[in-house]
Amino acid sequence: MACITHCIFDMDGLLLDTERVYTEVTQIVLDKYANGAKFTWDVKSTLMGRTTLESASMVVKAYNLPMTVKEYIAITCEIQESLFPHVKPLPGVERLIRHLHAKNIPMAVATSSSREKFELKTSLNKKLFSLFDSIVCGDDKGIVNGKPSPDLFLVAQEKLGSPPSDQCLVFEDALNGVEAGLSAKMKVVWIPDANILALHGEGKSHGASIVLNSLEEFAPEVSRQ
Repeated sequence: MACITHCIFDMDGLLLDTERVYTEVTQIVLDKYANGAKFTWDVKSTLMGRTTLESASMVVKAYNLPMTVKEYIAITCEIQESLFPHVKPLPGVERLIRHLHAKNIPMAVATSSSREKFELKTSLNKKLFSLFDSIVCGDDKGIVNGKPSPDLFLVAQEKLGSPPSDQCLVFEDALNGVEAGLSAKMKVVWIPDANILALHGEGKSHGASIVLNSLEEFAPEVSRQ
């Protein structure tokens, strides 16, 4: 791996335990409007990393819900508002972010979440997210498409001073995010949920330079060499 000088992090399911909330809220809607159909990982894995509009459109279509995409977003947002403020960082996150900050490694968050959702999700973790040099959200200027398009990572790269792509290390939990990072010509650390790993084949890297079970396993000094 080339010498890594900059790090770019996804947020949902990678830094914060928000994917659990998305699953819970989606299942609540399906229980009420789709006769209890199960929100399975084969569907969920295709949504992860996409914008709110993209993922909502896919859920409404996949489960033939009796509502418009706009109505689905309104229903889920109302439930999410009471749950997102209580999410916590995932294992290994605080240790790694504080270590990189102490070593003066420039860092950015590149999330498909809207700026409003970002503020809601991080409301109890402001100090942690203040350690990042830049926060790029899915509704920011310059973002045309969500992941797997590379827009978010390219804008984050620009915000960090436009370092060479092969010196940027992306951290992702979603396959859409891995694809986006690779499309941006960056190195990728993939930290998938065990359900995604089982669904898409254990032992497969999907192009990622490193595959880990948790950020707790990441050794930053080794990856910089």
